Amino acid sequence: MPDYPALKFNPADAKKEFPKLPKGPTCEDALGDLPDADRFDRLNGSDVVANVRYRNPSRYALELRCQTNQSWHFGHPRQWVLNNLTSSARTNHSAISRRRFGETVEGEVEPISRFFKLSKEGLSNTLRAGTDGARGAFTSPRPIHYAHSRCITVREMARLHGFPDWFRLHATKWHGARQIGNAVPPPLARSIAEAIVISFGLKLRRPSKPLELGDISLLSFEMSAAAKHFGVPPPNGRRNMKSGAKKRKQHETEAHYHLLRAANG
Repeated sequence: MPDYPALKFNPADAKKEFPKLPKGPTCEDALGDLPDADRFDRLNGSDVVANVRYRNPSRYALELRCQTNQSWHFGHPRQWVLNNLTSSARTNHSAISRRRFGETVEGEVEPISRFFKLSKEGLSNTLRAGTDGARGAFTSPRPIHYAHSRCITVREMARLHGFPDWFRLHATKWHGARQIGNAVPPPLARSIAEAIVISFGLKLRRPSKPLELGDISLLSFEMSAAAKHFGVPPPNGRRNMKSGAKKRKQHETEAHYHLLRAANG
């Protein structure tokens, strides 16, 4: 039977560390080299912008940028454009939300939205998938960026989850975030696979033939179009709205929050 993969790092925000293990990557290690999506107007209507400048990557980010021969592990190298920023559609936050996000302390929860604000020296909270249309179509709560007054992009979620940058997610924030939230983190999958390979005594060979990426039009499919393309029944996309509750506007939500605080002393 395979052995459970051994620890390689101490978690960045571990309260009790294991001796002789280095500190693992932080949120800043994962996101610090990425350009700020809010700098690019194109990302208001698209999830990709070309010819962007990245900052110096950490060791963790260098792995996900696939800039070393070891970065590909036992997968085929991919043909991709290194200086494109993908899966990075912007979110149109209100001025009220941005103010609250900016006032929130790193590593704490913004009290009205209940969004967690990343700490650059810590780890991300669990990235969840949300629900499909049949179960209310609730959006997964994306964390707040530690350096920008906004929620993180799908690409930033992918970095935290361990996806390499060549890997493209659905063009919409909702579907892209669900794909990540439903996925096994690639580094975890790799560690389990390595344990299985060792238990079988296999000797693997690294492939050298580069592969082209797939058809990018698939990344914009709606559910019905995707079901037709893959020849499967379309899922139930009708939203269940049993409660009949109406969504408050930002200023109404904030006023309600402060009213509750005053009532509770």
